[in-house]
Amino acid sequence: MKRLYFYAIVFFLTLNFACGQSLPEVTLDQAWKDKIKSLAPEKPTFPAKKKNVLIFSLHTGFNHWVIPHTEEMLKIVSEKSGAFTAVGSKDITEFESENLKKYDAVILNNTCSIGDHRNLFWDKLKSNAGANYDSAALMKKAHELEANLLSYVEKGGGLLVVHGGVTTLNNSMAFSELLGASFDYHPVQQAIQVRIEDPKHPLVQAFPAEGFNHIDEPYFYKNAYAELDFKPLLYFNNSEIQKQRKGQELTEGKTYVAWIRAEGKGKVMYISPSHNAQSFENPDLLQFYLDGMQYVAGDVKCDETPLKK
Repeated sequence: MKRLYFYAIVFFLTLNFACGQSLPEVTLDQAWKDKIKSLAPEKPTFPAKKKNVLIFSLHTGFNHWVIPHTEEMLKIVSEKSGAFTAVGSKDITEFESENLKKYDAVILNNTCSIGDHRNLFWDKLKSNAGANYDSAALMKKAHELEANLLSYVEKGGGLLVVHGGVTTLNNSMAFSELLGASFDYHPVQQAIQVRIEDPKHPLVQAFPAEGFNHIDEPYFYKNAYAELDFKPLLYFNNSEIQKQRKGQELTEGKTYVAWIRAEGKGKVMYISPSHNAQSFENPDLLQFYLDGMQYVAGDVKCDETPLKK
């Protein structure tokens, strides 16, 4: 019943979007929270002890209006299922080594960076420093925080990156290799048919075999993405994407929307959906998020074989 309700909403939203109307911002009120809670999973898919997760929601670049909705959704999914204790923060000191030890997994929630460096830590450190700052010292500290995150995952921590979080350290090849990609660009928002790469994989069991349709920004990637050093879960067909960058149109093949990869003793996952809070009214997507959180927290044993070894 929940699934039929969601697809009815998608049908009408898609009709409106086709007429040139962007999706409106959703008011983050108690009614919306109650709706998401009613659609969220009752319990975790994979048996596990309750764990701690950090939802990091700082942005210095593009401000996705969905950031607070995504944080609330993740907290609701965590609380209702009983799988996680979720803490939200915008404080970069959470990436000090001692603080990272408090968490079984870290979620980067649309943590978009800005400027020439495209480095979220640098951006915030510079902002905090004011007019007089030592650029070399600040960049050294920014690199230290990045190294802390990479080491955290290598030693067994989990990392889940949501939508615009791919740009957190967009010019860092080390971060690109950890995540599996850097952000290149996206065409206009549009109705996207998200498809299942391997219907038998345990992390996509929430979805029907045909996948799902929703309105989103179709992301294209660069840097480490060319290596395809990850296990893909969801994708879209390139030929179905409108308004691609002139001269770079892709008419064949697929671009991945979500994937996983192992890094040392840790687990990494990227989930692109969604730019819009309306997508979270799909109970299948809520289940996928919960299952993904359990994966990066180490609760799920599954095939992680990358496309290219």
